[in-house]
Amino acid sequence: MPELKIVKYPDPILLKKTEPVKDAKKTSIQKLLADMLETMEKNNGVGLAAPQVGKSIRLCVIRIDDKIYNLINPRITFKSYLKEVCEEGCLSFPGKFIPVKRHKKVRVKALDENGEEVAIKADGLLSRALQHEIDHLDGKLYIEKEVKLRKKSKPVKK
Repeated sequence: MPELKIVKYPDPILLKKTEPVKDAKKTSIQKLLADMLETMEKNNGVGLAAPQVGKSIRLCVIRIDDKIYNLINPRITFKSYLKEVCEEGCLSFPGKFIPVKRHKKVRVKALDENGEEVAIKADGLLSRALQHEIDHLDGKLYIEKEVKLRKKSKPVKK
């Protein structure tokens, strides 16, 4: 399978809302999912959204703890009130890690690679990855959610 070229910021496709996938079982969609997973893994990523490989469709892949999530037309159906700040990176911003505030827990509905509906309850890294990748599908970037952390001031000596 060929490794796909990862689109880097400021490419305009990263800022565009994606179109829904009409046929999840289509051969081209299956091939794209496999190629995206390989590309993500070769680049040490946790997730990869279709716009990051130049396709403006609602499709993303995530791998956490050897569990693979192939998500077609994912949507967040629940966000917890509680949020947390953690450092995030993005394959479209090589080497840029920033603090981002996200919901601690989410629920997501999507189609899997077989066109079957799946429901995912997530917290921790999976919750963060789902929010990050779905943001990509909505044309939103993690740099827009950067949290400016206050520097600890040193006590003034008298």
